Amino acid sequence: MLVLLGAIFVVHIAAIILLLVATIDNAWWMTDTMWTDIWARWILNNKVWNYTSLPTHIYTYPEDYLQAVQASSVLACIFSILGIFVFVAQLFTLQKGQRFTISGIFQFLACLCIMIAASIYTDRFHKDEKNGWYGHSYILAWIAFVLTLISSITYFVLRKKTA
Repeated sequence: MLVLLGAIFVVHIAAIILLLVATIDNAWWMTDTMWTDIWARWILNNKVWNYTSLPTHIYTYPEDYLQAVQASSVLACIFSILGIFVFVAQLFTLQKGQRFTISGIFQFLACLCIMIAASIYTDRFHKDEKNGWYGHSYILAWIAFVLTLISSITYFVLRKKTA
């Protein structure tokens, strides 16, 4: 049972790290001369990367969708971090046979939030651009979605037993 709890803890920590990297790092959309994330854009001029704000025109980065992606990504990080603290607290406070439902709920909320962020980004941004590709932060967001979904299901199924 301790090995299972340890594995769940490791998966949860990995999901938190992936969520944080996906939210903070600057590679959601990339071209040869530009890297874009959900916060800003870096443009290569004369072999120097310059930080610029995202254009919030109606056709490039609509501000309401951009704010939804940003808020959902941050909420996913917050819910997942709260979930790990609740998981550790439940290890010591739950009676034998009770479920880790609160941890599962926090992980499921994190799962939904990062899914919403990545889905909006996929649907609303870079639809007509043909010379770019999705970067590693975007891919990590989808991997974090899968990990948080798996850990939330595991929390809902897992019962606390004596080790």
